[in-house]
Amino acid sequence: MSASHPLPLRPEAQHLVDRLLAEMTLDEKIGQMTQPEKNSVRPGDVARLSLGSVLSGGGGNPDPNTPHSWREMVSAFQEEALASRLGIPLLYGVDAVHGHNNVVGATIFPHNIGLGATRNPDLVRRIGRATALEVAATNVRWTFAPAVSLPQDVRWGRSYEGYGQDPEVVSPLAVALIEGLRGEAWNAPTSVLPSVKHFVADGATAYGTSQRVNRATLEVDRTLAIAQMGESLVELVEQGAWQIDQGDSFIDEATLRAVHLPPYQAAIKAGALNVMVSYSAWQGVKLHGHRALITDVLKGELGFGGFVVSDWAGVDQIHPDDYDRSVIDSINAGVDMVMVPFNAERFIAALRGGVESGEVSVERVDDAVRRILTAKAALGLFGRPQTDSALLDTVGCEAHRDLAREAVRESLVLLKNDGGALPLPRTGELLVVGEAADDIGAQCGGWTITWMGGRGETTSGTSILTGLRAELGGERVQYSADASGESHFPVAVAVIAEEPYAEGMGDRAELHLSTEQLRLLERARKRCDRLVVVLLSGRPMIVTEPLAHWDTFVAAWLPGSEGRGVAEVLCGAHPFKGRLSFDWPRSRGDLPRTPTAQHLWTAGEGLTAVLGDAVST
Repeated sequence: MSASHPLPLRPEAQHLVDRLLAEMTLDEKIGQMTQPEKNSVRPGDVARLSLGSVLSGGGGNPDPNTPHSWREMVSAFQEEALASRLGIPLLYGVDAVHGHNNVVGATIFPHNIGLGATRNPDLVRRIGRATALEVAATNVRWTFAPAVSLPQDVRWGRSYEGYGQDPEVVSPLAVALIEGLRGEAWNAPTSVLPSVKHFVADGATAYGTSQRVNRATLEVDRTLAIAQMGESLVELVEQGAWQIDQGDSFIDEATLRAVHLPPYQAAIKAGALNVMVSYSAWQGVKLHGHRALITDVLKGELGFGGFVVSDWAGVDQIHPDDYDRSVIDSINAGVDMVMVPFNAERFIAALRGGVESGEVSVERVDDAVRRILTAKAALGLFGRPQTDSALLDTVGCEAHRDLAREAVRESLVLLKNDGGALPLPRTGELLVVGEAADDIGAQCGGWTITWMGGRGETTSGTSILTGLRAELGGERVQYSADASGESHFPVAVAVIAEEPYAEGMGDRAELHLSTEQLRLLERARKRCDRLVVVLLSGRPMIVTEPLAHWDTFVAAWLPGSEGRGVAEVLCGAHPFKGRLSFDWPRSRGDLPRTPTAQHLWTAGEGLTAVLGDAVST
């Protein structure tokens, strides 16, 4: 049992939690601790197993993928939960990490690395509120966000999930998102439960320590087998996939406390009700089995009164050859709800066996269930498990897309502008090159409609090319995806992008631009007097050598569905405001980030160009 502080509940809600806990059987309690993925849940399972939660993993979408279909799907699960013996409402979870990003037609906001460049808590708070409205519209009340990671090695495929590399940047933005997702109160009808993740120091894992994929055999589990990606796993592994993600962090305790723990302290102070544990290890011990950090530090020292959820099949990694022991150790470490995700009954049997053998105490199970029920009561789910269907009108609405464009405009970082190529001239022709200039999927990156994301028109929105034509007039903007042609232009805008990726699939050994991208830029350079390069990426890339051939360089990160926001700033309708929240490495030798590493630019840098005025720091 921990020394955490209980969540404040009204007396009647507290009485309800106490009564339910007294009436529940052991199986019903374990059911509340179980969270399978929706594709592995058969009709009748929610009530039969007393499931406490169901989630949609990345790409766990209904068919057709529409807001209405989402609402119908989630409502069906909820109705089954309410028909169970005790009628305990279900808490449905999704990865709404930059908007309700699994839903076609939802507003897709910039990924966190872009929001970190805004350094604007008010903006992030409004994004949280807009996201909550769109998520609640589909009857979902739990999102696995915000990530409060502090990525120290940008070769990590989850770098774009971090707001920055320092807690002074990360903490206020994480708090702002939590406040936005909450709205007026946790028990308001459109509040959405945030999951603060991944506890703790996932951004400090060392290159080469990930054991997620057996690189000798390339045997994959079900999770990787169903991933949708443009390249094979063999090709990705050759590029460095699964070298950092879910690896080991060797930092000392002082660094863990000074750098990686503060965002959790800030989140708890802001009223966070849920924390997700990291796949990673600290000094050789997997976090999913780390009692000292979960129970003693998080629940005890920091006084966290909410519930702790595992990551996707994260408990399996504690003892890869002994599932039952993994379950027992994770629950005893302080994990309250387990993301299974494929075989709920296997988990239920393992935990029941642990209780019956005395290896897991009934008191530990009661503590976990009380935390889960208390969070559900705090969200008002017992009295109002369904949201108003009129909220569906908010999904992808004009107001939210306007907000997303505002976020895009504030996230752009101008790093070079020699010769005043920006703002783009309002007269004469403009050449635009690069497939990414007209690719909404490339703008959005991973965690968009599917786990890995994808290229092309994966959802609705505006591309950068569409935005430039809207700003300057379609007849003035000439487009060549491959930069072929002979005509010469005063200015060319080249848009290049990383391929979409997520998690360890995006770990890379090299962060240089590809040969194909460099050749594209060479062709563009020959066709213009001044070359503007816009980079869509989930992290800083190594651009030291080619940068000399560019007049202007803009880091646009992964701006999401509203590419017109990029065009508005390029054309001078709005100023550049963004500042780096990550150090930009000069070479591969400057990774990971250390006090002695050399940087092309450091966090905090960024130029401003205001409506055609001179550029200044």
